Amino acid sequence: MLTFIIRRLIQSVSVLFIMSLLVFCGVFAIGNPVDLLINPEADQQDKIRTIAQLGLDKPLWQQYLHFLWNFLHGNMGTSFAQGAPVGQLIFERMPATMELAIFAILLSIILGIPLGLWAGLKPNSLVGKTIMVGSVLGFSFPTFWVGLMFIMLFAVKLGWLPSAGRGQTVDLLGLRVSFLTLDGLRHLVMPAITLALVNIAMVIRLTRAGTQEALLQDYVRFARAKGLSGTRIVCVHVLKNILIPVVTVIALQFGSIIAFAIVTESIFSWPGMGKLIIDSIQVLDRPVILGYLMIVVTIFILANLVVDILYSVLDPRIDISDTGG
Repeated sequence: MLTFIIRRLIQSVSVLFIMSLLVFCGVFAIGNPVDLLINPEADQQDKIRTIAQLGLDKPLWQQYLHFLWNFLHGNMGTSFAQGAPVGQLIFERMPATMELAIFAILLSIILGIPLGLWAGLKPNSLVGKTIMVGSVLGFSFPTFWVGLMFIMLFAVKLGWLPSAGRGQTVDLLGLRVSFLTLDGLRHLVMPAITLALVNIAMVIRLTRAGTQEALLQDYVRFARAKGLSGTRIVCVHVLKNILIPVVTVIALQFGSIIAFAIVTESIFSWPGMGKLIIDSIQVLDRPVILGYLMIVVTIFILANLVVDILYSVLDPRIDISDTGG
């Protein structure tokens, strides 16, 4: 196990290095921040001075090495637009995004797996067919449309939930969280459900397909022949064997949720990293964009590592210590 983790960490560092190069070149290619950050009425000397202060007068390869060196030392640079350390700007907003992502994942697990099991065990029942129709709709509706409909119904028409913001927060281990207050939970409900909807639909379909396939396997027939109860067969034999693909999707979707929470955070004015990156892209604030993308890449890499380790926990037949990757 330890050898596998060390090998994967080495691979992860290599992937992170390659992605840093791709991300840096991609951000460099989208435009020149000088055109937005410098007053058009400024004279040539002011422009040259500002360009030098931002480090944009150096060749591209020198800018990349400078960024990489600082990143490896935990320094993601200084924001062009706000003049504050990028790490400070991102980590101030990260708890809000992580809170939203964790609740979205929890909703996917709490709702997706039981509903998928029901649809798989009773595919021809009215409830089973209704669940599958709901999963199709969950895939079909765009996130921004769902968010706007939630606001129109629950905030404007019914007045049950607030339409924007994070609500009241409290300090938990040095982090500001909103789920420990009633006002914070009311603000959290709509964006979390909006963000989780596609993932709930995906988990439902994966669980249903896995359940139907598992019910046809010999070990399930043998368990029935032994006289085991239906509950024990489902919970011990069926559920454990279908969790591997479900865990894979949930873990990888956690990174996707963080990366693509931008739309949801913009609709509900949720003060997370997504709103920060939108504001930074509008002014081509390269350090903030680079820092955000590198953090997302790191989360994806860690999620893959966690999935590989969970494989061996969920299925003893998988021995990751003997794998070559």
